[in-house]
Amino acid sequence: MSATLQIIIAVSVVVAALATAAVRNRRRVAAPPTQPRGLLPSQVDRADFPRSESPWCVIVFSSASCHTCAEVVKKAEVLACDEVAVVNVEFTANRDLHQRYSIDAVPGVIIADHNGVVRAAFSGPVTATDLWAAVAECRNPGSSPEPELGR
Repeated sequence: MSATLQIIIAVSVVVAALATAAVRNRRRVAAPPTQPRGLLPSQVDRADFPRSESPWCVIVFSSASCHTCAEVVKKAEVLACDEVAVVNVEFTANRDLHQRYSIDAVPGVIIADHNGVVRAAFSGPVTATDLWAAVAECRNPGSSPEPELGR
C-alpha cells in the first residue's frame, strides 16, 4: 500500500470521527437552567393566617420532624402580643399553605405587615436576638443597631 493511500485512509477516518461527534453534539439536549430553592415569599395573603387584623405577623414555616424548627417556633412565640400575631405553619397540618407559598425548606420565618408585604425573612435557623431585632426594626424603623437583619 502506498503512503498516499495510507494518508487518504487516515484522513477519511478522522473526518468520519469528527462528523460522528458533530452529529452527537447536536442531539445532546441542554440541561434546564437551575432554579433557586429555599426562597421565602415576598407577599402573603394575611387572610390565610389567624389574626389577620393585627398590624404584624411572624409566620414560621416548620415541620414536626425538624428539631431546629421547634427551636425557631419557641423563639418566635415570645413575640406574640396585641400588635404581633405569631403563626406556626407546620407542614403536615398545613401542607396547602406550604404548597401555596412554594415552601421547600424549613424552618423559614417571615415578618409581614398588615398588607401581607414581607418586611424581613430568615431561611434556616435564626437566633432569638436577630429575630427579635428584625421584628423591632420592622415595627419601629431605626430601633435596631442592625436594620438589615432579615433582608
